[in-house]
Amino acid sequence: MHKLTHAQILEQRLSPEQALTVQRSKVRVLASNIRSLYNIGSLFRTCDAARVGELILCGFTPHPPRIEISKTALGADETVPWRYVKDVCEALHDMRSKGVKIIAVELTETARAYSELSADDLPCCLVLGNELTGISDEVLALCDDAVVIPMHGVKHSLNVSVAAGIVIFEAVRAESKERQQT
Repeated sequence: MHKLTHAQILEQRLSPEQALTVQRSKVRVLASNIRSLYNIGSLFRTCDAARVGELILCGFTPHPPRIEISKTALGADETVPWRYVKDVCEALHDMRSKGVKIIAVELTETARAYSELSADDLPCCLVLGNELTGISDEVLALCDDAVVIPMHGVKHSLNVSVAAGIVIFEAVRAESKERQQT
């Protein structure tokens, strides 16, 4: 076993131009009032890695162009389809009108484990909330479902960009599994 060289890795990756035209996932991600520029940069990188269909930034969530986002995103802010919508409820109504299931990534009394995501949940929009307060009650009321990452330690949650990575890749895995079965 040997570590791949940078050139070998590049041979396996899309070019930035290809990333803008390739078929993307049925998974979308909505960031509601996330305050950290670095969390948003990290979210762009994760959305690029999973080839997420769209990243929607809402409320006071920072959005490009911002040097702090670009620094963490490492260029993914230029290859991931994204848009800014000030009103998160407007963005969710738009998703619902397109037949997209709205899934909160939040601790709720009815949340199911993220590992239960399946093809039946697609297309979906994963809603992420504020680092301190989570998803607001108003936004949660517009969600069709909620998923949670079981916590086995003392803390009850993960950093929002870490949690996003776990749930995004599980949703993409469910989509990939669906494609293999058809």
